[in-house]
Formats: sequence, C-alpha cells, structure tokens
Amino acid sequence: MDVRIATGRLGEDAAERWYAGRGYRLLARNWRCRIGELDLVLARGDTMVVCEVKARRGSRYGGGWEAVHARKRAKIRSLTEAFLLARDLRPRSVRFDVASVALGTDASVRLHVFQDAF
Repeated sequence: MDVRIATGRLGEDAAERWYAGRGYRLLARNWRCRIGELDLVLARGDTMVVCEVKARRGSRYGGGWEAVHARKRAKIRSLTEAFLLARDLRPRSVRFDVASVALGTDASVRLHVFQDAF
C-alpha cells in the first residue's frame, strides 16, 4: 500500500474515533463525486460537520492544517453542496473542521481538531 494512502487512513481513523467519542455519528467517509472527495462527514443533533483530515509523518512540510488554503476551502464548500444535494439533506447548520494529525515514528498519533476552521 502507498505510504501516503496509509498515512491518510491512519489520520482519518484517529479523527473518526475523536468524533465518535464526542457523540458524533458518521454520515460518510471518503465521499466522492466528480469534483473531488470529502474525508469525513458527521452529524450531532442538527449540526453537520465536514472534516478535512490532513495527516503528516514528520514536520518537513509543516502541520497538516497548513495545507488547507483558500482554494482547498472553496473546493470543500462546493463538495459539501454536492453532498447535501446528493443525499437530500437540510441540516440546520454546517460546520467545517480541520483535523491535523501528526504520526510519529514510534507509532504515536497527535491529533488536533480545529473546530469551525473556516
């Protein structure tokens, strides 16, 4: 398996566990359409959360959260609109989070979730 894919899966697993521990239910993971992919879509109460997960092995390229620039945020918003239409969902509110995951060489996982990141 490609190291990047494995890194991404580990990061998504960690973020999904974090949300589950806080009472969120998973609506979709790696939801795809023609314009791209949403990493995690979750819900708790009337709020839907779209979480972009950025996992890194090491700090050579900075923290994962730094990769969610303006163009990426715009794409996530467009993907969210497509998701809502495809699933015919009308949540009371939508929140955009970023989960920054640092994977250590000792198999440690450091997770920081930036809630309402954009």
